[in-house]
Amino acid sequence: MIAAARVDESSLHYRGWRVVLACFLMAFFMFGFGLYGQGVYLAELQRAHGWPGTLVSAASTFSFLLTSVLVIFTDDLLARIGLRSLILCGLVALGASTVLLALMQTPWQLYLAYGLMSVGWTGMGTVVIATVLNSWFERRRGLALSLAFNGATCGGIVLVPLLLSLSGSIGFRSAMLAATTAMMVLVLPVVVIFIGWPAGTSLASDGRSSGGVAAPGRSRKALLANAAFWTMVLPIAIALLAQMGFIIHQVTFLEPLIGRSAAGLAVTVMAAMAVVGRLSLGLFVDRLDPRLACAASMASQAAALFVLLQSTNPTMLLVCCAVYGFSIGNMITFPPLIIQREIGASAFAAAMGLGTSISGIVSAFGPGIVGLVRSASGDYTTAFAMCVVLDLVAAGIVLWRPGGRAKLAAS
Repeated sequence: MIAAARVDESSLHYRGWRVVLACFLMAFFMFGFGLYGQGVYLAELQRAHGWPGTLVSAASTFSFLLTSVLVIFTDDLLARIGLRSLILCGLVALGASTVLLALMQTPWQLYLAYGLMSVGWTGMGTVVIATVLNSWFERRRGLALSLAFNGATCGGIVLVPLLLSLSGSIGFRSAMLAATTAMMVLVLPVVVIFIGWPAGTSLASDGRSSGGVAAPGRSRKALLANAAFWTMVLPIAIALLAQMGFIIHQVTFLEPLIGRSAAGLAVTVMAAMAVVGRLSLGLFVDRLDPRLACAASMASQAAALFVLLQSTNPTMLLVCCAVYGFSIGNMITFPPLIIQREIGASAFAAAMGLGTSISGIVSAFGPGIVGLVRSASGDYTTAFAMCVVLDLVAAGIVLWRPGGRAKLAAS
């Protein structure tokens, strides 16, 4: 049983909410620097060093693929070095990465920086955040995850414009060093003071699990043979592939229809609605069937894309982007909820790590596939219609419940 089940999770005095704050800040800087900020690095490093865009883009791909491999071993790392130590290692690695991005002079340093960023993802990313919050919450787990993961979207909304503004006024190097300093000042004390397992819950160094937290000895072969695991991972991976494809190509699609400024507004609206969607769902997702809610989110994205393809009206296009954005953030909120219910707490970290790795690798191909279909067909109609079909297929798969709740044995 999760320790949080014995206390009032709704109370603001409950320590778990301070853990949520720490996770929010971790997600803010990890996604802000590690995902949304990569567009800034691409432009600034090309401008500063004259490096081709393909060089920097290849480093980004390298980072995402390395991250997808490293997260598989999150449960092992949690047991070997402990939760707080893993997060602090991730924080130091991310800080070293952003400092190196500011100071680098040669291409090999670029790959070193992006490699360090992958270590940052392992210590501060989705898997660790979901695992620690899973141990603190039971009745309000969905709300806690929604609030923490909103830090990811806020990182894109706040940190990226801030980096761009500071780069214009004090230069890219100084902007990165200032933002890195702010991260350390804000995140380091919060992690040290607030982060930890609930009382009576730990991950022993000898691999024994207590309090329902995953032990590293958990067989990944058992997860790969678990039908419930696959009917969660595959649809999420498919939906994220379609989602990444649309997000990357959104401005290119909209600009000829409504102009550059309106296309930029559409991106802002979509990002803002992702925050609203997470908060709205978080208020009552703990009373919903996560598979049904996940399927509904996928279907809503399919509907939004379908209408988007039928219209050229600027207002309708913005509405479609808003509806699409409402479900964007929740695609990383549903997996931990489904895993906890159907696979169980004893294999939570292992399932999150393996699932995140699979979906990360699959979704990385989204922008490329949409671009290839667009090039072959001559426009985005076929490419986005493919995304509609993918979302509907994903919604159908996630509704399939093979053998009911197939929780893995604790031993």
